[in-house]
Amino acid sequence: MARRKPPQIHGLLVIDKPAGITSHDVVDRVRRRLGERRVGHAGTLDPDATGVLLVGVGMATRLVRFMDFVNVDGDMVSQKSYTGDVVLGTETSTLDASGDTVATHDMNSVIARLGESDGVGFVQSVIDAHFVGLIDQVPPMVSAIRVDGKRLHELAREGIEVEREARSVTVSRFVVTAISGNVISIDVTCSSGTFIRTLAADLGRTLGGGAHLRNLRRTSVGAFTIADAAAIDEAPLRSVATAVRGLSTLVVSGEEAESMRGLAATGKVLPIDRFSATGPEPWAVVAGDDVLAVYEAFSNAKVGEGMARPVVSLSSTSTNP
Repeated sequence: MARRKPPQIHGLLVIDKPAGITSHDVVDRVRRRLGERRVGHAGTLDPDATGVLLVGVGMATRLVRFMDFVNVDGDMVSQKSYTGDVVLGTETSTLDASGDTVATHDMNSVIARLGESDGVGFVQSVIDAHFVGLIDQVPPMVSAIRVDGKRLHELAREGIEVEREARSVTVSRFVVTAISGNVISIDVTCSSGTFIRTLAADLGRTLGGGAHLRNLRRTSVGAFTIADAAAIDEAPLRSVATAVRGLSTLVVSGEEAESMRGLAATGKVLPIDRFSATGPEPWAVVAGDDVLAVYEAFSNAKVGEGMARPVVSLSSTSTNP
């Protein structure tokens, strides 16, 4: 069996995903555009959703799990932001506008309340009381979460609904930006793994009826915002080092870079003091446009406390076009 050719092109694309295609469709288009097979994205966007989709190419695919990290008040957190509309009165099978209507609710009294001068403040008080901070959320059946080896959305297409355990997520910002009739426009910043459609549906129930989500747009992923994004065929290929822009970074060069590359490649554990001055973990070791490794804190009975080990080690990406 022939060995697959190593990737020749490496880097990051920050794409503004259009509506009507899946995140996997974007990956396929990037593969065709660059002629590179090893391509992966950092966080699925629903077909109807638009906005920031980070796509790693070549060696950068090994950094996908770090791309949504950002330093917030001295802690490294996985974070994304979205805008969208909560449509009151109608529940759908998918919790968003792409699904079939499964229930309708007379919410005229609530909608009238929203139309008053303090309508925004009224909804915001409900949101602040129930949906900000660490909350529990039941994943929707249309999500990509796996249960017994199968994705929930695959089961949903077969007409199968399974019980899902609630998961803890963090919503750090959930604000009402406008209200028009039965539509509440929202702006949300949350931990990765938060389902905005579930927030919309739960808000509708909390207001005494039901709701669904429409016009979902992801405005940021980690340190990358919509201002960084471009169309699939126009987005520039950025360096591999750009992929860890949100991480604490140890910059090395020359002999130190070669030494660090070798140490990381052999899994060498190093004193945590070597990295901690750069900020909270994880720590990226960067030389020019290359990422040599990503380290995390590590301890056991053999090495003791105060050490760090490489969780990802990359070979040279100097073949970038």
